[in-house]
Amino acid sequence: MSSSSWVFVTSLLIVVTTTSQLLLAGVHGISSRSSSNPLHSICSTTLYPDICYSTLTTADVDAAAAAAANTSSLSTQKHLIQVTLNKTKEIIQANIFTINNFLTGRTTTTPIMITNRTKIALHDCLHLGAETIRRLDMVIQHLTDYHPTPNYYYNKKKKSSDPLIIINNLKTFMSTTITNKETCLDGFTHDAPSKRLLRKSIKNGQDYGGKMCSNVLAMISNIITQDDVEYETNINNKINMDEQQKLVVIRMWPEWLSAGDRKLLQSETVTPNVTVATDGSGDYTTVGAAVAAAPSKSVNRYVIKIAAGVYRENVAIPSSKTNIMFIGDGRSNTIITASESVAGGNSTFDSATVAAVGDGFLARDITFQNAAGPAGEQAVALRVGSDLSAFYRCGMLAYQDTLYVHSNRQFYVNCMIVGTVDFIFGNAAVVFQNCDIQARLPGPKQKNMVTAQGRTDPNQNTGIVIQKCRISGTSDLLPVIATYPTYLGRPWKEYSRTVVMQSTISDVINPAGWYPWDGDFALNTLYYREYQNTGPGADTSNRVTWPGWGVITNTTEAQSFTAGSFIDGGSWLQSTGFPYSLGL
Repeated sequence: MSSSSWVFVTSLLIVVTTTSQLLLAGVHGISSRSSSNPLHSICSTTLYPDICYSTLTTADVDAAAAAAANTSSLSTQKHLIQVTLNKTKEIIQANIFTINNFLTGRTTTTPIMITNRTKIALHDCLHLGAETIRRLDMVIQHLTDYHPTPNYYYNKKKKSSDPLIIINNLKTFMSTTITNKETCLDGFTHDAPSKRLLRKSIKNGQDYGGKMCSNVLAMISNIITQDDVEYETNINNKINMDEQQKLVVIRMWPEWLSAGDRKLLQSETVTPNVTVATDGSGDYTTVGAAVAAAPSKSVNRYVIKIAAGVYRENVAIPSSKTNIMFIGDGRSNTIITASESVAGGNSTFDSATVAAVGDGFLARDITFQNAAGPAGEQAVALRVGSDLSAFYRCGMLAYQDTLYVHSNRQFYVNCMIVGTVDFIFGNAAVVFQNCDIQARLPGPKQKNMVTAQGRTDPNQNTGIVIQKCRISGTSDLLPVIATYPTYLGRPWKEYSRTVVMQSTISDVINPAGWYPWDGDFALNTLYYREYQNTGPGADTSNRVTWPGWGVITNTTEAQSFTAGSFIDGGSWLQSTGFPYSLGL
């Protein structure tokens, strides 16, 4: 299919008008940035203080001051964050409206050709914008629930009101909103006309919305009160180390499953809700049909058994389909495969064979494959934006961009990930444990990159952690590793963060270890670390000398990247029934 349509591009009047109103309101409302101003303590922590100051009016300050007089400084912070959140939603909604106008042709002025792939990128932006609005609404609700509760540890029934849980939820969801903006703009890089004109036309609105989200994230990151610090200190002083470890397991994240469901999932013999089988012996013959028929917004686990077979389809688990679980008959036996790719006309985001967005998604004993091959360029086997998602004994097979760990909190254990260029990429907070990560023979003149992490904001709680894994090459690559070198990763975005720890690294990894993206881009701001790795490829004596790279030398720093700390994987990982390790 190669049809295209001509539309006329308009300036972003909606966004510009909305932005101008906010700026003017803020200019009239803020006369000083002295430390005595109620806004100073909150705006000075943001990356874009000018936008922060201009967003909030005199009425906002007065309302915040009144709240502080009646309660505490925490109320002031919450009020100002809530106001900023509401105005951020206005900007995102205006951006969605503008993008929809491009798709429907309701535009004027500069002509530009909209190709099929550009239409796909615009649809991606609409999807990502809607996801951002959904996450912002979740942040607004969680922020309302945020109150220090010193007695939490002694009352498990109040787990959902634990301030540390709420803060981590808020940081996760705001990190995702920033990622969504970046993903929208990235979608226009493959088409020359849209790259030059259409991307430029929507960039201002997207960037402004992204900066608003960044400011909210910074505000939330600094909302931890002295009460919280004292509360944590007092608890730690009252319990011994064994008890602390138990608390790590029980305190993190709301229970997604009942005790009965957890017991059921820990068994190898699970009774599914429905079965999919290619021969017609199940309830459905396609995985997509089973997902479509699953209940929406379910708080209970919905298990889809996928019998042995090859399922040639693209499958989407949308945000409305929560707590779904796929169980296959083994990753060599149950395979979902398709071949959408950038070379074939898709965006990277839209090329995924399986895309899991609904929160709480689990998968076990199944392989996700993109069969486009190296000629397909970017071709995703599995894209995940599901929060609190986990994968056990699964396979992800493709070439470039195999596994798109797009956003939110994810966990992979005993999985096999195979690919070439940037084959684990994205901006989730993700931990891989006991996985086999294998580079394969790439296309001509290509280099293999195991990771390409996409953090764009230093306040995002995102990154890729590879712990207790095995990094090696497939049999077709090993004889030619000098011709097709493989690296642990390269910095896709400015604050790229990747940690490889306690893993076995074969000599398939080039002694330099890491590779630049473009010149000196991000070499000062990235965070790349290695810790207690073994194998011939783990020797760090000839590694890159970038300011952002280093070897972890103390357990405290390493501990912060374990599942128990980095993705706060206590009770939600326990509820999956999958094996895991919370610490080192």
